[in-house]
Amino acid sequence: MKKIAKGWIISLALLFSSVSGMAYSADCVLHITRTACPGQEKESFSKCGGAASCDESKPAADATQCASIAKSACANTRLTTTQYKKVTATFNGASVEKDSDFCAGHPDYPFAKKADCK
Repeated sequence: MKKIAKGWIISLALLFSSVSGMAYSADCVLHITRTACPGQEKESFSKCGGAASCDESKPAADATQCASIAKSACANTRLTTTQYKKVTATFNGASVEKDSDFCAGHPDYPFAKKADCK
């Protein structure tokens, strides 16, 4: 009976450690800077507590997933409020893709080079 109990405990410990290892994710930090359309600063910056820039932490398994998360953060549903977003990322404190602006060339920014957002 003791052998069965000991084997059961070891099996549970191994199962727990493998499951918790799969669920582990590291710190992906997005640094988001918004450029507001003229007169829309208050609304555009509201997602950063009134500031033009802020950081958002997201779970990610690796730097590649962090880059993918950063690219999806570029989506802009407020085209007449936010002219442009710049998103860079770090994964576990290290720069992802050499501080690239993941929003450069993003299709949600047809007005990025127009000062009036129209």
